[in-house]
Amino acid sequence: MKSIVCFVLFLVVAIAAHAQRFGGNPPSVKWQQVSNDAARVIFPAGMDTSASRVAAIDEQLNKITLHTIGQRRKRIDIVLHPNTIVSNGYVALAPFRSEFYLTPSQNSFELGSLPWQDMLAIHEYRHVQQYNNFNVGLSHGFRIVFGQSGQELANAIAIPNWFWEGDAVFQETLVSQQGRGRLPFFFDDYRSLWLAGKNYSYMKLRNGSLQDFTPDHYRLGYMLVAYGREKYGDDFWKKVTHDAAAFKGLFYPFQRAVKEYSGKRFNAFTQDAFAYFKKQSADEESAAEKHRHFVADEEFPAYADSSSLVYVKTTYKKVPAFVEKNGTAERTIRVKDVSIDNQFTYRSGKIVYASYRPATRWAWNDYNELQVLDVASGTQKTITHKSKYFSPDISEDGKTILAVDVQPGKQSVLHVLNAQTGELMKALPNPDNLFYTYPKFVNDKQLLATVRKPSGQIALALINNNDGSIEYLTEPSFHVMGNPVLQHDTIYFTAADKGYDRLFAFLLNEKKLYQLSIPVKGIGIYQPAVSGNKIIFTSFTAEGYRLQEINKNEPGWNIVDMAEWTKSIATFGVDLTKNNAAGLLLKIPAQQQPNPKKYPQTFKLFNFHSVIPYVNDPDYMLSLVGNNVLNTMQSELYVAYNRNEHFEQIGADATYGGLFPYINIGANYIFNRRDFLPGNQPVYWNEGQANAGISIPLTLSKGRSITGITIGADYVFKSVAYTGAYKDSFRDTHLAYINAYISFVNQVQQARKNIYPRFAQNIYINYRDAVQNVTARQFLAEGTFYFPGVAQSHNIVISLAFQTRDTVNQYRYSNSFPFSRGYTTPNLRNMYKWGANYHLPLAYPDFGIANIVYFQRVRMNAFYDYSAGVVAYTNGFRINTAFRSAGGEIFFDTKWWNELPLNFGFRYSRLLDRDLFGGLGANRFEFILPVNLFQR
Repeated sequence: MKSIVCFVLFLVVAIAAHAQRFGGNPPSVKWQQVSNDAARVIFPAGMDTSASRVAAIDEQLNKITLHTIGQRRKRIDIVLHPNTIVSNGYVALAPFRSEFYLTPSQNSFELGSLPWQDMLAIHEYRHVQQYNNFNVGLSHGFRIVFGQSGQELANAIAIPNWFWEGDAVFQETLVSQQGRGRLPFFFDDYRSLWLAGKNYSYMKLRNGSLQDFTPDHYRLGYMLVAYGREKYGDDFWKKVTHDAAAFKGLFYPFQRAVKEYSGKRFNAFTQDAFAYFKKQSADEESAAEKHRHFVADEEFPAYADSSSLVYVKTTYKKVPAFVEKNGTAERTIRVKDVSIDNQFTYRSGKIVYASYRPATRWAWNDYNELQVLDVASGTQKTITHKSKYFSPDISEDGKTILAVDVQPGKQSVLHVLNAQTGELMKALPNPDNLFYTYPKFVNDKQLLATVRKPSGQIALALINNNDGSIEYLTEPSFHVMGNPVLQHDTIYFTAADKGYDRLFAFLLNEKKLYQLSIPVKGIGIYQPAVSGNKIIFTSFTAEGYRLQEINKNEPGWNIVDMAEWTKSIATFGVDLTKNNAAGLLLKIPAQQQPNPKKYPQTFKLFNFHSVIPYVNDPDYMLSLVGNNVLNTMQSELYVAYNRNEHFEQIGADATYGGLFPYINIGANYIFNRRDFLPGNQPVYWNEGQANAGISIPLTLSKGRSITGITIGADYVFKSVAYTGAYKDSFRDTHLAYINAYISFVNQVQQARKNIYPRFAQNIYINYRDAVQNVTARQFLAEGTFYFPGVAQSHNIVISLAFQTRDTVNQYRYSNSFPFSRGYTTPNLRNMYKWGANYHLPLAYPDFGIANIVYFQRVRMNAFYDYSAGVVAYTNGFRINTAFRSAGGEIFFDTKWWNELPLNFGFRYSRLLDRDLFGGLGANRFEFILPVNLFQR
């Protein structure tokens, strides 16, 4: 049980670290801060307005909405990042801080049209309130023992992740005029399951599936949280989560608390909540096609001609690709570059889209570069570099491109570019400070887009191609809309209406708006395309986004009273007016916080926050870890014990990532290390080490490849002092050596069902050479290469390794050679290894036990390893010995407590040669935990 707790604690820290970007900003960034009782907002110079707005919103939330989750307050540090094109944000407890990714998303259906900084401030601050008030009972005890990560672990075990996000979505819906709880798109997922009659278990909905579509925990959480507050009052979840975080009742504390305060068992409560929201969908007329599992997402259809289509297709076995379909025949044009969305435009045989590219060194900076793809030949050309373009459209003649340019801290701007060279031809003024989404060419004088006003209201608009002036075609409102397409004098687009995303048409010559009544084989109508008398669109189903084509004369054209249409927005049966926080966002004036102050980059560099146990038998370690708020310093103090040699160790490590190279320093001391002389006589010594070095992590990802390389070197000084009975028989040793290394990783994108990427390379080279007192050298090179197997989700994995060291034996370095499985690993003069693996899935159980463990996939690996090394020299001749093994591994891909992913397995190795350095017998059995989870 102790090992499990230690492992899960480490896993929580690893998952939290994955969301962070260490050392992601260059030292040239000048950081400033504004503060109040709720938050200290840290931001690059020039972002004063955004920082002030975030601080003002959180200050009001701290006063008005806190009582629905508790009464405890603690100020949060919020770091604003304007340079990344990703739209996101998070709150971390270890260390306690929040980070906002400030570029808004183009997709209003998914995240809404509210000002993005407002949306982040509302949503993420709810997580701050949650953490502040879940530090009670046993969770508080975990915090005392393990620090902030201890509370994070206890909270994660006690309170499901759906509550965290559902409660935050409820807050954004309550205090604003919109929020995801008012967006039809947010409910499409569950509606599609209900429509298809797929009644999945709670554990399947919680943990997901590799073969069936399952909604995320945000949607599940909102329905359960909203139902709980609607049915049992605003203080219902405060009482439930207080008892759960305190572990009242110890086992299943959350379920126990729901039963106590609702009077219903947890399963009955969830079924009632589903039934409540399912009733909101009962009047929609649509039909679902029945398939057993997920089929494919088919998105952004475009007519190539009257008989063929171009669209993006994604399956659980294949990554997104552009395909051309003619009748029933389908041709893959090209796998799509890594992108943040699947939007593209097609005209005149050309596809234009934006692909994602990270900066080489600084992780908080990334780009959207425009790509032009020739459909006939499949060749692609990058026409912009280090740009931040979104939602490009290509003109009818294929000569120009229209795109939204979003630069950090500035207005969004419409750019017209040369489609051949990417040269900027025109940048339109934006006098109304609008945020443009999905722009389209109309003619030489006009452009078309859905535009968001600074208030968050959205409208369909024509833009003057000379001065950027706006003609609104629809009244600005909080009805989300997008994906406009023009045919002749008619604009087709999708917009929210009466709880669903429906297809609308605006007639330019009549200045009238129509809603098209269409029988849909799914939920919602998105991404329409028009050709001649045909309309094609994609609709959400339980089997993915599926295309549907109709004739224009099929639907009923119902004229819309725009004045009435803009007044009502669906709340899906949730009364959001009875709480005094309703509409709070409108009451917060735009105000500037007085006198921003400088925030020093070196502030609290050694910010120790957690005690983390690491268990990797025979090594046991307890570490005090720290990170500063800007995440440019990682620090650690640790004590360790080795069960095999019975030695103790103390040490410290630190890495500073605020400069171009990382700076690494460390020191440790080992007490009572031992070895044995002939006759089993023990020899003891103490060993001290200090090291300093630099490393340079570079991201080289581009196009369809995800690539990184790290180059580094450390200077290591080590001293060995013998103790005990034999201390006078051996000479104390001092040595210094250089430890140089290169790590290279390259892979293609990986589909959901792929065990590994279909093509990937992982290469590591390490050279250590003594430069003082002794002669000691060691060179290690190893690589793992991934290839496709017979089936789409199978992998062939080839591993190669070579290690050589000196024969003087004045000092031996630690041995990391990946020896043949099953054998005791020796440290020989020269060692070679090659191995072959064949990985394949066996089953997708989608089965759980008591809300503790859930099995998503069972897979196996058949392997053969061949290692060889120099074991002796006889009469001047070298004797090489082979160490061969073959066997199989069974792995289980699981989730624990409905949240924490863990892959474990069992290995059987059949030794085909004698184990010269270990035990007897040819049959070896091992329990496998993934080694990479324990790398720090």
